[in-house]
Amino acid sequence: MQSCEISGDSTDDPLSSGLRRKRQPRIVVIGAGLAGLSAAKALLESGFTDVTVLEATDRIGGRVQSVQLGHATFELGATWIHGSHGNPVYHLAEDNGLLEETTDSERSVGRISLYSKNGVAYHLTNNGQRIPKDVVEEFSDLYNEVYNLTQEFFQRGKPVNAESQNSVGVFTRDVVRKRVKADPDDTEAVKRLKLAMIQQYLKVESCESSSHSMDEVSLSEFGEWTEIPGAHHVIPCGFIKIVEILARSIPKSVIQLRKPVKCIHWNQSVSKEIERVADHNSDLPEENKGSSVFIECEDCEFIPADHVIVTVSLGVLKKRHESLFHPRLPEEKVMAIEKLGINTTDKIFLEFEEPFWSSECNSIQFVWEDEAESESLTYPEELWYKKICSFDVLYPPERYGHVLSGWICGEEALIMEKCDDETVAETCTEMLRKFTGNPNIPKPRRILRSSWGSNPHFRGSYSYTQVGSSGADVEKLAKPLPYAESSKAPPMQVMFSGEATHRKYYSTTHGAVLSGQREAARLIEMYQDLLQ
Repeated sequence: MQSCEISGDSTDDPLSSGLRRKRQPRIVVIGAGLAGLSAAKALLESGFTDVTVLEATDRIGGRVQSVQLGHATFELGATWIHGSHGNPVYHLAEDNGLLEETTDSERSVGRISLYSKNGVAYHLTNNGQRIPKDVVEEFSDLYNEVYNLTQEFFQRGKPVNAESQNSVGVFTRDVVRKRVKADPDDTEAVKRLKLAMIQQYLKVESCESSSHSMDEVSLSEFGEWTEIPGAHHVIPCGFIKIVEILARSIPKSVIQLRKPVKCIHWNQSVSKEIERVADHNSDLPEENKGSSVFIECEDCEFIPADHVIVTVSLGVLKKRHESLFHPRLPEEKVMAIEKLGINTTDKIFLEFEEPFWSSECNSIQFVWEDEAESESLTYPEELWYKKICSFDVLYPPERYGHVLSGWICGEEALIMEKCDDETVAETCTEMLRKFTGNPNIPKPRRILRSSWGSNPHFRGSYSYTQVGSSGADVEKLAKPLPYAESSKAPPMQVMFSGEATHRKYYSTTHGAVLSGQREAARLIEMYQDLLQ
């Protein structure tokens, strides 16, 4: 059995930085993803000297994970920089010469593939037929028009009617269906194709929202998410370069890897066990015993702190908030955690010896004709593959080889994660054969896939505003503890950061970075006299 100990490391009267105080505030950041690294970087650059980053896994980056295969870099997590104007991630990449533009407009056209400016999306049916380009364009225009309507409920304060159940999916499916059926110019066959395409487009939207289904995404709040203007970009050498740039100015001794946290004891709720260990630890400075916060690690070490910035994912908070905090979180914050949504979006990379797709094809979209009248996007476990919405063609082939990137989300993604590589590769190959009508497509020579849902350190990909939640819940999640208006205890003991805590930019890398900078700014303001 490991013996528990309390860390006594601290820096008293740090003359080296020109700061005068009994001691520097001790700040612990939990998580070395974009939010945690951004917070630590900002704190250190502002003059704080007692900063520690605790990372549960064996790497930095969090939900940024770039994997090198041969000469190419593949992104299991964050892939694109969405927009440029005022985007801190864009500016980091631009300043370091990392960028490649993948769209040439203010928005990604059709929100289908962002890997290439060139080429055409092939919409294929399960009967092995390609839907004519003019039918796809007509439907895409209609869908995008209705998508824009979903934004207006928040942006213009439009009331939501009861029929929509305040659901983006229900509203979109209902409005698009009515318009398709009412079109006097389409044949019944074309109408049926367009009706089937509704479900395929909603699957794409679910992958982008990281929801199980767009039925779960709040219609009244959908428009609060804000798109930064400007083109989309990829980083050919890997999104991990952004992580490395952020970590560059952080001393290696600050970041402790393989250091999972068991419990955050806050509001001076020091347990008898901690006091007992403290009494027997002659090396522990007296002042540590009065710390507002103790971080209990899985390896049994207790780390004292004045402030802790928690950057774990919403998925981890949902699973562990009861045991992760002592005392338990206030009911208002627990409700926010439970109301807000997070689910899994996974990628499946398939590498082939030679392309079986045409040179103009930039993505293969799967349209199941039997889903023309479907209401649900939930499948029996054995049919998990029907949730795969598409495969994008990675471009250019000179960089990536002949690789397709598939997308799957929700509960079906979790089922996929449980399958072995052979099963997933075989299932995807059969799908591609079925939809292309080409029975001779060979199995891929290599497969690579993500598993964000089953990973206990993430439990999902990114957040969304679930039906019943609102931007106010995001604000409640981000609010530091203890609440200043209800406590005389030291302020900002427990702070919250991460993409799910940014009201306008949740789900994005820039939202994560900005949230880390936001929490650092709170402490910089609090200690401004010390830092002068």
